[in-house]
Amino acid sequence: MMKQVILLFLVLIFFSNILAQETSTIIDVRDGQKYKIVEVGNQWWMAENLKSTKYKDGTDIPLVTNDTAWSNLATPGYCWYANDSIIYANLYGALYNWYTVNTGNLCPIGWHVPSNIEWTVLTDYLGGEGIAGGKLKEVGTGHWSGPNTGATNEIGFTALPGGNRNFDGSFFFNGYYGYWWSSTEASESNAMNRYMFYNTGNVIGFSHYKKYGFSVRCVKDS
Repeated sequence: MMKQVILLFLVLIFFSNILAQETSTIIDVRDGQKYKIVEVGNQWWMAENLKSTKYKDGTDIPLVTNDTAWSNLATPGYCWYANDSIIYANLYGALYNWYTVNTGNLCPIGWHVPSNIEWTVLTDYLGGEGIAGGKLKEVGTGHWSGPNTGATNEIGFTALPGGNRNFDGSFFFNGYYGYWWSSTEASESNAMNRYMFYNTGNVIGFSHYKKYGFSVRCVKDS
């Protein structure tokens, strides 16, 4: 009996150290927005999607609602899913094109948009892309469509299916997919990103057109 108690105690210590569930918060001074943050290995990540409508220097990011204007952009812009901030802004954050990411001026002071390598560090820590999505996704079907395969949210990252804005200005996949930019350029027209599905536990690393509108998670400067 004593051996079983000791073993259980050691298991609890192991998981409390490896899968740090406790989250802290930061306040973005440019707009007063509070964000949950979580420590994962040697990284600190936001546990919410970015909502800022301003750069870190306080200047406005262009809000682009018109489909044709969005499709023609080769400069920074953001929007809310379905152009509806009332329903989507607080929970899912904004959708930014990659030109906004590439300014290097998007995340709060002391934070930045993660590089492709920093995303890989995160997924490797969680056992690789084949299972990391489940560990990152919010549990249940309150926001993810069923079956929300593999979702455990073990580290408190709370990945949500914010969907995307296509390069032609149309909106897709809220409730089904979540997409997040990296800061890494893949080609003249594409940049690296990560996305997760409602029906797998994967995280997929891919490159999409810079004109797409994706969510952003920030990581703390080292």
